[in-house]
Amino acid sequence: MKKINLGNSGLQITRVGLGAWAIGGSWRWGWGHQDDSDSIAAIRKATELGINWIDTAAVYGLGHSEKIVGAAIKELPQSQRPYIFTKCGLCWNVENNETRDAFSRLKAKSVREEAENSLRRLRVDAIDLYQIHWPNPKEDIEEAWTEMAKLKEEGKVRFIGLSNHTVKQMERLARIAPITSLQPPYNFINRAIETDILPYCQKNGIGVIVYSPMASGLLTGKMTAERIASLPDDDWRKQDYNYTEPQLSRNLKIVNVMNTIAEKRGVPTAQVAIAWTLLHPAVTAAIVGMRTPKQAEETIPAAELVLNDEEIALLKGVS
Repeated sequence: MKKINLGNSGLQITRVGLGAWAIGGSWRWGWGHQDDSDSIAAIRKATELGINWIDTAAVYGLGHSEKIVGAAIKELPQSQRPYIFTKCGLCWNVENNETRDAFSRLKAKSVREEAENSLRRLRVDAIDLYQIHWPNPKEDIEEAWTEMAKLKEEGKVRFIGLSNHTVKQMERLARIAPITSLQPPYNFINRAIETDILPYCQKNGIGVIVYSPMASGLLTGKMTAERIASLPDDDWRKQDYNYTEPQLSRNLKIVNVMNTIAEKRGVPTAQVAIAWTLLHPAVTAAIVGMRTPKQAEETIPAAELVLNDEEIALLKGVS
């Protein structure tokens, strides 16, 4: 698979990476029940197909996603192991957490503790890319970033990046240590980062790995109003703005156009949604959630799919 440099890191990554949010299973912001054997099989299949990086976070499943990623890559030969990207800044109460919820914390001590815990769960000697998950509390981002730079100097993490940060916040942190990458949401429905974030990253050599290129499953071509209504109550999407009316009807019209393009191409609709995000010159790669080997097979080829002018025009016509 074609690879591209990630920011200032020198890491050559595939244009699609495996997102491990959903394999965390049930928690406050989870996707409902997930079979761990399916998760491990999906990771193995993705690496077989050429994916060379996985993006996860400590908070996904309150540590469970990282444990599954660690278990999946443990048996792989060193030459086949993917890069591991994870995040800090969202913690949970280990002793009593009946709500399966998390809270934000960016103090230096906490960042270091989270890194140590992630290394243990992932079973790796160093995290390839360590990211601040959310800039919350905003006043503590400098403290967290300073500690992450120390972790990099110590070799516990190889590179450091950000997720969900604004241009002004990136400017604040760039004075402390270089930013390797930013992870923002981006898909045909949510294009807010085109205004200032993508131009800033492109100008300053910051890699961009976008998440939610399929709008959390909405742009896969498999979602209907009926299927969404039947989602389990512990699936966070049932409460999401894009999954509820009046926005849902508009979004399903977009899906219909993507379905048309996909049918002519002979590919799954999900590939069209992912490929669209890769058109922007500032986007390095896209994070794609894969819960089963079949989903890996359906989505990974999007890394090589290039939409033509006619297809782009069709999509512009519905936006």
